[in-house]
Amino acid sequence: MTSIQTDKKIVAFLGLGVMGGPMAGHLAAAGHTVRAHNRTASKAEEWAKVQRQAGHSVETFASAAEAASEADIVFACLGNDEDVAEVLLSNTGALPAMREGALLVDHTTVSADMARRIEAQAAKRGIAAVDAPVSGGQAGAENGQLAIMCGGNEEAIARATPVMDCYAKAIVHVGGPGAGQTAKMANQMCIAGILGGLSEAIRLAQASGLDLGKTYQAISGGAAQSWQMDNRWATMVADEFDFGFAIDWMRKDLGYALAEAKRLGLSSPISALVDQFYADVQAAGGGRKDTSALITRLPKGEA
Repeated sequence: MTSIQTDKKIVAFLGLGVMGGPMAGHLAAAGHTVRAHNRTASKAEEWAKVQRQAGHSVETFASAAEAASEADIVFACLGNDEDVAEVLLSNTGALPAMREGALLVDHTTVSADMARRIEAQAAKRGIAAVDAPVSGGQAGAENGQLAIMCGGNEEAIARATPVMDCYAKAIVHVGGPGAGQTAKMANQMCIAGILGGLSEAIRLAQASGLDLGKTYQAISGGAAQSWQMDNRWATMVADEFDFGFAIDWMRKDLGYALAEAKRLGLSSPISALVDQFYADVQAAGGGRKDTSALITRLPKGEA
């Protein structure tokens, strides 16, 4: 995304994991003052040490409330609904400490209901809120190439966009509160289906004794091409599954997607089946492997 000139802000960033840490680092590198909080304090200090060595203006805080209290914009990148409720909405969380007129941007993938709850509680305090889940994985966060799908009012998203721009390749306003989260559910459903088909295709090629490199070359230039094929074919063939976004998190996201589909009276048999396949990989000890480890559920067969 083309850089947009913006005044430097005082921002809080809550959650410095494999996604949040790099995103907060991009904010600091862009010249914003970053007030950081992580529930594991040692991780926050390690992050801050690296940022200070690079000459960036950062400070760490023991609580989300302290980090958020002086911020123009509060960003969060946490784990699930329960984490967000604790860190943002509890009496000791960030939202009660934020000043009127500030902006809250939640990059956590949560339920659409949670996103709407955040927006409603923020509005009562004169605070604008944006649900802004991201796609692109650890590499996208580290390289500042995330796709961000935003729910909320147009003015709030316009305020957030020039700041988020430092770690985004695309920012799209998809609708009102909760719409960003629903778009992320659709994103995860797509990934699950693609990885299911890709896993079966690789196993077919292996069992047939095909040259796997030439098979990829033959099919990746046509209608079967996808980001997953381009970036995970070779690593899946090599049984390499350490690329950041864990199956544990994918199952959490698919759980939200399947629940929302059920609420809307929809049938989602493919996503439900892949979710169960992921459950099998979890049961075999693969929950921390990345989502392409779905292939490990399928036997290789005989060439």
